Amino acid sequence: MRLFIAINLNDDTQNRLLTLQNELHTYSKSGNFTLPDNLHLTLVFLGECNAKQADLIKSVMDTVAFKPIDLQMNQLGRFKRDEGDIWWAGVRENKELVDLQQRLVAGLRASGFQCDNRKYTPHITLGRKVISDLAPRTVEPFGEMAYKIDLMKSERIGGRLVYTSIYRR
Repeated sequence: MRLFIAINLNDDTQNRLLTLQNELHTYSKSGNFTLPDNLHLTLVFLGECNAKQADLIKSVMDTVAFKPIDLQMNQLGRFKRDEGDIWWAGVRENKELVDLQQRLVAGLRASGFQCDNRKYTPHITLGRKVISDLAPRTVEPFGEMAYKIDLMKSERIGGRLVYTSIYRR
């Protein structure tokens, strides 16, 4: 199973993200745009895991304390890539979110998982391999309170990438 821990978003936030994504699509020559049901905020990407490892991940999720987190998206940005950019909605700086992500990573590492060492940059991916005339910019803040985290499975079904929650805390 290809797994990651994420915060799934409510319908209002998804609709605001889709408005940004539609604007991006309108001003793009090409790109692979995230399906509406797949919009999420990744906390930790884990990659290929077996059932035993999934149980360990659930245990770590159960032990990490967190309070509701105020997620506010406030920018449209990109990671530059030669084959086309990764465009995203950026999350306003948020100590509680970063602390939660760091506690998850620490718990996973203590359980034997290899986790990315890069600085955590909270964002929701809107599209990959995008060639666009748009420029990154700030946007009117929008978002929600996050109360849950999900262990997500990523798989291809009928040629489409599908993300499914297999555990929620």
